[in-house]
Amino acid sequence: MIPRFSPPPHSHKPTSRPTSRSILFRQSRYTYLALLLVLSYLLFRGDSPLSLLPHRAHRQSTSLHYNHVNWSRYAYFQYATSTAYLCNSVMIFEALNRLGSKADRILMYPAQWDTQIESQSDRDSQLLVKARDWYNVRLVPVDISVTHDKDAQDDQHEESSVKFAAWNTARYERVLYLASDTTILKPVDELFLLPSTPVAMMREHWNFPGKKALTSRLILLQPSDEEFERLSTSLRPNVRQNGDNGTQILNRFYGDTALILPHHAYGLLSSEFRIDDHRNYIGNTYDLWDPEKAVREASLVHFIDEPFPKPWVMWHHLLLAEKHPQCKEEDCRNKDTWMSLYDDFRKRRK
Repeated sequence: MIPRFSPPPHSHKPTSRPTSRSILFRQSRYTYLALLLVLSYLLFRGDSPLSLLPHRAHRQSTSLHYNHVNWSRYAYFQYATSTAYLCNSVMIFEALNRLGSKADRILMYPAQWDTQIESQSDRDSQLLVKARDWYNVRLVPVDISVTHDKDAQDDQHEESSVKFAAWNTARYERVLYLASDTTILKPVDELFLLPSTPVAMMREHWNFPGKKALTSRLILLQPSDEEFERLSTSLRPNVRQNGDNGTQILNRFYGDTALILPHHAYGLLSSEFRIDDHRNYIGNTYDLWDPEKAVREASLVHFIDEPFPKPWVMWHHLLLAEKHPQCKEEDCRNKDTWMSLYDDFRKRRK
């Protein structure tokens, strides 16, 4: 409560002229009082700086919006070439919607799909309509045959080069691509407000420093017709080098120039909870691994967990018994966190 000051009683005695020292003290007192009021306001308002801490806010904090950001200049980008990954993309958009993201949302999908639901089993059309009507996603049908990745080893990477179409969205100043087999724990709109750069990505910290490569699981990019043409040209048979996939091409183009994003916030892997050596993730040899701290710091969790399949594929019970995280003495935090990440993904996918 602000102290209330009563005026001194009237006196007919002449008062002495205030000294410069007393005036300075009085001004300082009022200055401190004003600062106290401002800090109290910031601490207790809904969009205080404290609410920007990742573990303090479940929805996007309004102060992050700065109230002057034109979010229509930015967009999240997803593409899907199979029903499984279309479902994942819809889950990404659901999370963005739930967390209060303000940027636009784009989904590119094969042109042979449509939004006419012909039956209860027409899963692709149902998911497209849900993305459009529930999560305000802009649907963009594309011909993916020209970017088909013939050298892919599995369905996760089969159409990895389709992500190059993200550069062909010149109506936006910045576009953020996220791998769809990702769980979003906290808002990531802050990435759009980073200093201007053509491309921002993360390193494959799990291979660092032996292999200094970029991972394409998150790409913050500035759309450009010229870059789109350059990337598309790199896919032509007479130009493509040694059957490079999309990630290898991106490393060739941006490996030495991309702005590197911190993997603690945006690159936590589900496999980190199953391994014993965490030096690559931590970044040094003296800090201790703390699974709960890792989750608190993370905005994204990526499901990379060989030999385990992706979370929408059920495990064989023998594989689970042999390879799941083990408790150490009475510490089961790695196991519990790992299991909860998979359980959460599966529950949201139903």
